[in-house]
Amino acid sequence: MDFFNSHSIFFKVLGYPMSYLEFFAVLTGILSVILSARASIWSWPAGIVNVFLSAFFYYQIQLYPDMFLMVFFFITNIIGWWRWANPKPQEADQRKQLKVSFMPPKQFLIWLAVGVAGTLLVGTLASQLHNWFPLLFNLPSAYPFVDSFILVMSVITTLLMIEKRIECWIIWLLIDVVATYLYFLKGAKFFGVEYFIFTIIAAFALWNWIREYRSYNKSVSDF
Repeated sequence: MDFFNSHSIFFKVLGYPMSYLEFFAVLTGILSVILSARASIWSWPAGIVNVFLSAFFYYQIQLYPDMFLMVFFFITNIIGWWRWANPKPQEADQRKQLKVSFMPPKQFLIWLAVGVAGTLLVGTLASQLHNWFPLLFNLPSAYPFVDSFILVMSVITTLLMIEKRIECWIIWLLIDVVATYLYFLKGAKFFGVEYFIFTIIAAFALWNWIREYRSYNKSVSDF
C-alpha cells in the first residue's frame, strides 16, 4: 500500500474507488473547516495536516494551481495559528484570542477586484506550465482559469481569515460552489462532496461569526 499514491485504493463507494490519500485529505479538510466555523484555534493545526495531504493529490490529477496553493496554506496556517493566539489587548475576546470583525466595504471591494485580476494572470501562467516545464508538468493544467480562480480567491480569503474578518466566509461560499463543480467535472468526486459540505459549513460559519460579533456589543451593554 502506497499511502501517497492516488491510485492506491482504500475502499469503494457506489463504484467510486476511494484512495487512502483522497479520503484522509478530505477528512482533515472537513475537520479544519468545521473548527474554523466555530472560530476554534485548533482549525489551524488540522489545516496543516490537510494541506500536506492535498498537495500530493492535486499534483497527481494535474490541478497544479491548487497544488501551489497548498504551499501558501501551509505557511498561512502557521501564521494564523500564531495570530489568533496572540492578539493585541484591544483585539482579544474573553478567551484571550483574536476577535472577529468586519472590514470597511471599500476595502472588501478592492480585494474582490484584486481577485479578478489575479485570476486572469495566474490562469494564463498555469495554462503554459506544461510548455515551460515539460519534465515537471508532463500534462496540461486542467481548467487553468477556474482552478486559478480558486487559488487566487483562496489566498485572499485566507489572509482575511488570519485577521478574523467576517467577510472571508462570503468569499469562501463563492469558492466552495465553484470548487464543487470543478472537482465533480474532474472526476474527484469525494473532493466534490467535500466542497459541497464546505459550502454548507461556510453558510453556517458566516452566521456564527456575525452572531459572535454581535455578542461583543451585548456584553458591553450588559456591563
